[in-house]
Amino acid sequence: MRESRLQFTDKERLDPVMGKAVQKAEKAADKAEKAQAKIPTKKVIKPELIADNSNGKIKVKLHFEDTEKKPPSQLKVTDAPAAAVRRQIRREIRESGDDNVGVEAADAVADSAEGTGHLLQQVYHSTQLQPYRAAARAEKHLEKANIHALQKKAEVEHPTSNPLSRWRQKQAIKRQYAAQKAGFRTAETSAKTAKEATKKTEQAAAFVARHKKGFTAVLGILLILAFLLNAVSSCSMMVEGIGAGIAAGSYAAADDDIVGAEATYCAMEQALQRQLDRYEQTHDYDAYHYELDDIGHDPYVLTAILSAMHPGEWTLQEVMGTLDMLFDKQYILTETVESETRYRTETVTGERHARDPITGAYLYDQWGDPIMEEYAYEAQVPYTYRSVTVKLENFDLSHVPVYVMNEETLGRYALYMATLGNRPDLFPDSDYIQKHLIDGYTDYDIPPDALEDAKFAAMIKEAEKYLGYPYVWGGSSPSTSFDCSGFVCWVINHSGWSVGRTSAQGLYNLCTPVSRSNARPGDLVFFKGTYKTNGVSHVGIYVGNNRMLHCGDPISYTNINTQYWQSHFFTFGRLP
Repeated sequence: MRESRLQFTDKERLDPVMGKAVQKAEKAADKAEKAQAKIPTKKVIKPELIADNSNGKIKVKLHFEDTEKKPPSQLKVTDAPAAAVRRQIRREIRESGDDNVGVEAADAVADSAEGTGHLLQQVYHSTQLQPYRAAARAEKHLEKANIHALQKKAEVEHPTSNPLSRWRQKQAIKRQYAAQKAGFRTAETSAKTAKEATKKTEQAAAFVARHKKGFTAVLGILLILAFLLNAVSSCSMMVEGIGAGIAAGSYAAADDDIVGAEATYCAMEQALQRQLDRYEQTHDYDAYHYELDDIGHDPYVLTAILSAMHPGEWTLQEVMGTLDMLFDKQYILTETVESETRYRTETVTGERHARDPITGAYLYDQWGDPIMEEYAYEAQVPYTYRSVTVKLENFDLSHVPVYVMNEETLGRYALYMATLGNRPDLFPDSDYIQKHLIDGYTDYDIPPDALEDAKFAAMIKEAEKYLGYPYVWGGSSPSTSFDCSGFVCWVINHSGWSVGRTSAQGLYNLCTPVSRSNARPGDLVFFKGTYKTNGVSHVGIYVGNNRMLHCGDPISYTNINTQYWQSHFFTFGRLP
């Protein structure tokens, strides 16, 4: 696919922000044109059907056209089986012909000749491919330079300082560029087809008027030709559309440091688990009660936090303090000891005045002092009863960033969560691989009649700008990305309401409850128990047909009739 030369104005060439990028794009276009001109061409015979008005016959006229030579195939090796047989024979000769110097010499010459011939063939083949490779490299550099120039142009026309917004801007430019390329191909193909069709129509018109018998055959040929041209054009659009990819938000740290940070954090979690497992061996209480969350985190969340808080190429040693801080924020271990006085029956000993076992009289010694004796008895003895409640709260590492980052840092964190650092190979078992890189966000075509409501149309226009944004706990703007309530608040605040920033429960408090049968597009839909909290825990925008647009992970459309959403469904609500 040949890249197109972008056209720039003199003002854009002189602009301090995009001028350098424009120069690189124009220079890359010059190199691409020169490389393309060096590709060999050949003359091919092109047949053309011409109607002879004098006798009604169709003549075939041949003419020559210059066309680009196809590059030679690198897989054309027709003598592979024979070469394999020869190599096997020579191995057997070597194994049994140690004393036959002549055979060895001949065998060595054969090996040398074959090896040299193959090398020469490769060198020749590589020489033939050189102009094609050079043109391909030049086209690749031109595409990169074009996209960079367009990105700089967007920065001038729509400046933004937030890294997440810049990344989304770049993705939009790449999609537009790919679509534009596909459009160029379609336009070129359509123009060529139209030109040829016009010529054929002019020639065929007179012929059809005089010779109706041949009309059906000619029409069939033209229809087949049109079908093939259309198929080729569709393939071009598909292949070029696939070419747009993510090129921003990559981790700057070395793999060893990233993996080392993850291993260090896992070791801290393992130490915490051992502490809990041995708690009763290291403490002395009468009773133990446990309220323990699971221990664990996602490695991409940890790496995104570290990369956002330590811009550039950080090392494991540099982030050790941050790891300790994050661990203390994520895991809150509390021990609550309760004491009370209780009584228990015990056998105790005491002294009493001894009596004569026969007469029962008290006994005294020679000095007149009473003789005392010990005796055992059961008594209710008070003691302090101590019980401990051990509680471990896993605050969820993904909830920590909003409490330790400013807006700019939170924007970088959101960017890394959107791209996973462009490193899905680092932690392939992470759930985010499926959510972000495989599933992505789900789109949905809202029925046109639903969009006739002006307020609902305004909500959707604003909300769909952020499809694919990652879920960020506490996020409330495009610069930081969103959580569920932050997303809904942003959308309705920019489409006719003014509710400020509130929680899912706060949004529910603003609404009038609506039954399922009366719910309509633009209502909000509320859920409970999607995570550990009191009251409403999740909110989305209902769009009709049992679907909502919400900040899941990422922002997406989803069907609320699934088992998960129905198990947490609370109610619909209508904004005032």
